[in-house]
Amino acid sequence: MHLVARLPISVIHRLGAGLGLLVAHWPNRQRRNALMNIALCLPHLSREEQLVLRKRSLQALGMTYFEIAYLWLRPAEQVLSLVREVRGAELLQRRKGKGLIVLSPHIGAWELAGLHLAAQGPTAIFYKPQKYLDDMIRDSRARSGAELAPITAKGIRVLVQALERGDYVGILPDQEPKADKGAVFAPFFNQPAFTMLLVNRLARRTGAAVIFMFAERLADDAGFRLHCIQAPDGIDSEDDVEAATALNRGIEQCVMTCPEQYVWPYKRLRRRPVGALKVYTGPVKDAEVFRHVDRLRA
Repeated sequence: MHLVARLPISVIHRLGAGLGLLVAHWPNRQRRNALMNIALCLPHLSREEQLVLRKRSLQALGMTYFEIAYLWLRPAEQVLSLVREVRGAELLQRRKGKGLIVLSPHIGAWELAGLHLAAQGPTAIFYKPQKYLDDMIRDSRARSGAELAPITAKGIRVLVQALERGDYVGILPDQEPKADKGAVFAPFFNQPAFTMLLVNRLARRTGAAVIFMFAERLADDAGFRLHCIQAPDGIDSEDDVEAATALNRGIEQCVMTCPEQYVWPYKRLRRRPVGALKVYTGPVKDAEVFRHVDRLRA
């Protein structure tokens, strides 16, 4: 990773796109899962358009994996200089005495989005400790002053305290919760997705506003464009399903801004309602994937 981080970002992106192209053409589960998600979530696209989006998204995912070395290991000032534009920057302004919850889905360069957020002021970032590279991840995310809060009860207390101080809190909102408590099924592109209630609980407890922010990778290695989007109404609702639905609707809005940069291979629909067919199963050939999707819709 240190060697990759020394390369120009243009070379890193070409290497990543090449790896993604190989994954897109070689039958494998990542390729299958991406197509299943795209076919289920974006049924308005023709099958040919779904296949094209799958290819482009895997190329973008390859870029994401390769550029992580650059984003983690280069000096923070150099990484932040890749930001060419911030749309909706006014939404990052905190209300007096109130913190701000900033949700960054897995779109484009989410590590850059987190680094930019921490550069705006005191920030606590919710993160899942990793088996590998955990020290590197923590060091990279903390190098602009962010406080890291692990996905534990203690970490949640850190988030609450940060919001009560009027700080920023950064959360990746599109991960599937592991525990039954604190999550409900809510529609995600009209598919039932097991969805966290943490954002709702934090907003209701602290009165903090909620926005979405993600970093879109620009063409021709021109840098990144940050998007800040107001969270949909209802995200702080007392009704759990209404709140989770609003959360997913915000993620959908982000995804549709640059759908090829969303992490489509992620098993977002792995947890299923009782009696529903499993999504990520079966052969990896495209024709079989489409047949399985038709069964899921029946």
